[in-house]
Amino acid sequence: MCQPFIRNHQYNLIKKQAVHLQRTCSTVSDPKVVESVRNNVMYKIQEAFPDALEPSQEQTLGKVADVYTSEDVQSYLRSLEPYREPFDQMTDAQLRKLFPKAKKLKLPDREAVDGRYLTYLGWTDISSNKLYLVYRLDGQLVGIEGKLTPTHKKGTCFLCNRQEEVALFTAIAKAKPANASPDYFKAIGNYLCVNSSACNGNITDVDALEKFVRAVTGRSE
Repeated sequence: MCQPFIRNHQYNLIKKQAVHLQRTCSTVSDPKVVESVRNNVMYKIQEAFPDALEPSQEQTLGKVADVYTSEDVQSYLRSLEPYREPFDQMTDAQLRKLFPKAKKLKLPDREAVDGRYLTYLGWTDISSNKLYLVYRLDGQLVGIEGKLTPTHKKGTCFLCNRQEEVALFTAIAKAKPANASPDYFKAIGNYLCVNSSACNGNITDVDALEKFVRAVTGRSE
């Protein structure tokens, strides 16, 4: 039985690297250059998994070395599908518990979303211009609620680092300095993809996401 171990952002990185290798094979005639790119691709894929991999997992990922054509890329990616680790399945009650102050929380249609394609769960309440984001940090699900200010133009998303239509996502940090006044608050804002599905399809690294979640929640590393 296949034990899932590839998270969504890791799969996106693997796909990006496999496509890069295939394009190199089809456009570069120098075998030394191709071999160098092949080795670098394998290194970057291994680097995307900070925890030690089992031999069988290394073997599964290592099949990228056999990629030469676009058909090889598709075959390789299909072979990884059984190993994709889905995002947490949550009940309505669990979601509401993550946002206790949102009395009229509009829940997302989770049945329409395949958890294998999620690094984080994000949805927008258009009526209140709020965005809700759920992510598993240090083994615990964390919910962040923030104001969404549309820009109606493309920009670089701070999570996926791709050019998409973005909005300014601003959340209030929960942590306060020891001697802060009762009126103290700190807003943390970044430009985020309006379409969370597109963002989840692009993201290849969770460093920026985890840094943001820690800054808002006050969780230390």
